[in-house]
Amino acid sequence: MSEGQQLQQCDISSDFAHITDFVFVIFGGAGDLSLRKLLPTLFSMHLRGNLPDNFEIIGFGRQNLTDETYRKLVKESIEASDEVGTPETQHIEDFLSHLSFSYGHFEQEEHYNQLEQLVREKSNEYKVDVLYYLSIPSTLYQQVISQIADSELPTAGEGSRIIIEKPFGKNLATALELNRTVNRAFREDQVFRMDHYLGKETVQNIIFFRFANSVFEPLWNSNFIDSVQITVAEDIGVSRRGRFYEKTGVIRDIFQNHMLQVLALIAMEPPAEFNSKQVRDEKVKVMRSLRPTAYQNVGDVSVAGQYSGGELHGEQVKSYREEVNVDPESTMPTYFAAKLHIDNWRWAGVPFYVRTGKRLPRRVTEVVIRFRQPPLKLFRDDCKPLDASRLVLTIQPEEKISFLLGVKYPESSNLIVPVNMDFKYSDYFDRTYVSAYERLLRDCLTGDQSLFVRQDGVEAAWEFADPFVSWWEDCECAEFYPPGNWGPQGAEDFIKRDGRSWATE
Repeated sequence: MSEGQQLQQCDISSDFAHITDFVFVIFGGAGDLSLRKLLPTLFSMHLRGNLPDNFEIIGFGRQNLTDETYRKLVKESIEASDEVGTPETQHIEDFLSHLSFSYGHFEQEEHYNQLEQLVREKSNEYKVDVLYYLSIPSTLYQQVISQIADSELPTAGEGSRIIIEKPFGKNLATALELNRTVNRAFREDQVFRMDHYLGKETVQNIIFFRFANSVFEPLWNSNFIDSVQITVAEDIGVSRRGRFYEKTGVIRDIFQNHMLQVLALIAMEPPAEFNSKQVRDEKVKVMRSLRPTAYQNVGDVSVAGQYSGGELHGEQVKSYREEVNVDPESTMPTYFAAKLHIDNWRWAGVPFYVRTGKRLPRRVTEVVIRFRQPPLKLFRDDCKPLDASRLVLTIQPEEKISFLLGVKYPESSNLIVPVNMDFKYSDYFDRTYVSAYERLLRDCLTGDQSLFVRQDGVEAAWEFADPFVSWWEDCECAEFYPPGNWGPQGAEDFIKRDGRSWATE
């Protein structure tokens, strides 16, 4: 690491708000998500010293567990987790002492009354913050929230919050219905709709990169940008999620939330102030500026596909139809690509190409901003046709920012070649950063909604995405593609019609 880098890495104190004493109620507290991800992450926060001395975690679920049995399950999950390394037994035992379990069925009122008594006891008559985390299938959200609303569980006041993981409904109608249920018990400023992508450092850095660097922001418009591409690719299949995927599909699972949220950050106007309300206001404006696509025109501006069986990374893999809990004749898309337009002053005429899919060649999530070519070609590019300058924001698997530009080849008269200027978080910062999930949980506990989705943003995203979901599910015409390809052939033809190509190959 250079001296200049060391100088900039002075002792920077955390500017995160202090987490006050709390009770954290986990609905589905003994389920797979809780044991595999949520509880190990909370333990990691405890290990780092980010949790207060006084906190309580209550698991609620239909397993008839004692506190001791529940703690044993959680201990096993922590020891098996990749999130926390190999902590000392005493640290685990200290964390487990804050855990208890309340047996109950989600539909039975009397079990919520028992839970309320336990919460009252653990919170010292509600003198600390009380948070509810829905670690349950989304089909149970309304049932549980309705029971909370009808019970004596605390829901009033700033310290009472509810955390809901995506999906927030399966279309606009169900999203509105879910929100009506939520509003029976909680105000909007108490609701934390969690999308893990928004907790990733590179996603957060989009705003800082744009608005803190004057070299780029003046170019961030249709005068200088030719097009934008957003890719969310996975090389895995649906694995054990077949039942979920048959009801959801790739458009609901990735496009409607992750991709539109990243698009909003790329395209938003500068907020008047850097706070949760102003940032989310600007993101919603982008959603509302997306050019609507009529149901009958969806096939003209998008492509869908489904992976077949074959070889990937030297192994034979199943087709989607052969996956567990998938209909052998399913037509559900596992790949989706579309051309979008934002009809406002900044982005008029600039196409936004998005694509996402499973069983693609590699796992990568990135945004590619392709700048316009110079108006006159002055230089030779004999070695390789010179592409326009482009900026690449890579979100995963590694977090980095790259800038492709042309330079003169040594000892040539006017030969130009492309080179990359790369910035990697891991190369520059020698600190260990928390996971996106941990960052979002910390914000939930401090009441910071900046990285969470607001209801009007959810509605705007569903209103835009609904025609795509409906048309592709109705037409049952997704094109098959072999594993290890960048989607179906139709996706290549789709972008070539505009004289462009996908940046990630």
